[in-house]
Amino acid sequence: MGREVKLSRVDDVLSELSYPTTRDDAAGEFEDVTLLLADGERNLGEVVSNVPETRFEAMDELADEINNALPREAVGEPYQSEGEG
Repeated sequence: MGREVKLSRVDDVLSELSYPTTRDDAAGEFEDVTLLLADGERNLGEVVSNVPETRFEAMDELADEINNALPREAVGEPYQSEGEG
């Protein structure tokens, strides 16, 4: 059975990898992870497989690439935070 993780908690999943790692290895590790976004969901393995970088020296590099690969709407409405309201 696959796992689900909110975008705000994706670092918890990314920390499971040993770094450095490759795009292909990371995509394979996350093929069963559904990334829950503000505007729906995406398969984390597919998102990783579509980033331009092929190697990640650290978790932050992979996290940045994932965030860059997602549309702006993935994190919610612009200029709003989860802490307001």
